[in-house]
Amino acid sequence: MKIYILLVITYVTFGFFEKVVSNPSRSPYEAIFNFGDSLSDTGNFLASGAISFPVIGKFPYGQTFFRRATGRCSDGRLVIDFIADAYMLPYLPPYLALTKDQNIHHGVNFAVAGATALDTKFFDKAGLGKFLWTNNSLNIQLGWFKTLKPSLCTTKQDCDSYFKRSLFLVGEIGGNDYNYAAISGNITQLKATVPLVVEAITMAISELIAEGAVELLVPGNLPIGCSALYLTLYRSGNKEDYDENGCLKAFNGFAEYHNKELNHALETLRQKNPHARILYADYYGAAKRFFHAPGHYGFTSGALRACCGGGGPFNFNMSARCGHIGSKGCADPSTHANWDGIHLTEAAYRYIAKGLIYGPFSYPPLKNSPNKIA
Repeated sequence: MKIYILLVITYVTFGFFEKVVSNPSRSPYEAIFNFGDSLSDTGNFLASGAISFPVIGKFPYGQTFFRRATGRCSDGRLVIDFIADAYMLPYLPPYLALTKDQNIHHGVNFAVAGATALDTKFFDKAGLGKFLWTNNSLNIQLGWFKTLKPSLCTTKQDCDSYFKRSLFLVGEIGGNDYNYAAISGNITQLKATVPLVVEAITMAISELIAEGAVELLVPGNLPIGCSALYLTLYRSGNKEDYDENGCLKAFNGFAEYHNKELNHALETLRQKNPHARILYADYYGAAKRFFHAPGHYGFTSGALRACCGGGGPFNFNMSARCGHIGSKGCADPSTHANWDGIHLTEAAYRYIAKGLIYGPFSYPPLKNSPNKIA
């Protein structure tokens, strides 16, 4: 039952309304701080002035919920938005769009579309620097948090008390480290990159714990073999390359490998930091459900074909991506799991979020939420 008053504040950067909760005391979390990429960016990419993917600042992005583009890479809300809803907290403002007098006590979003776990120099050395959307890697985002911290709390006692009631989301991050290589056609070294990516994520978690974070939720990779991007770029005439859901076995296997290695690293972190709760968010398992049985979840148009795109078997065309000339949006995004070939629809993100909040796809479980997501 919703026992809160909705107020609105206008974000100057995007001109849309976000809700502010007047009484969040019933929630186990007082604030949420998020780090990641386009799966959870609520406007940092656009605010950064990056021009690699400006269409996310235009319709049809944001058409379902906000009724206008907000900088989110979807037709509406993301997993992070549904988590905020569930814990009666406002949608996270993007760090790069903060105003001087803005209330940041309930959390801030540091995620940037296109961000990587590894720093730019890694991709420059690998000859992939030209593919990067942004230089704002996980390490840069961590630096932003450290810069902002004195505005959140002053003494160690105050910080400890505040962060004990805060949820830190570290990811999803790392997917782009692999995507850039895949888009360039250079996938021979993908598996060798996994330990470096996992190490970057675990180092960031360790630093956040040192800064006072106590509860951290760390998402794994989605089943990328079911992504319209991969299904288009690596389309095969060999039926053996696909599973029973029409997804590419090799790339899903790779995502599972990344997730396994991440889980191993998280277990080591738990042993080193027994005072912290380090949770794994199984994005892969939560999403695999609707790739296996899309109709059961209302995706009557399927889970593999993009809602918005420029044609082709999966409605994904690199030269006519969603929002570009030659692309077209579907009539009802809620019947699709895939939004633009790379990202998911609000409807799909809702199911993933519910799987994390209410179980069984967070290990150990998240704290009980006071608000029910329909």
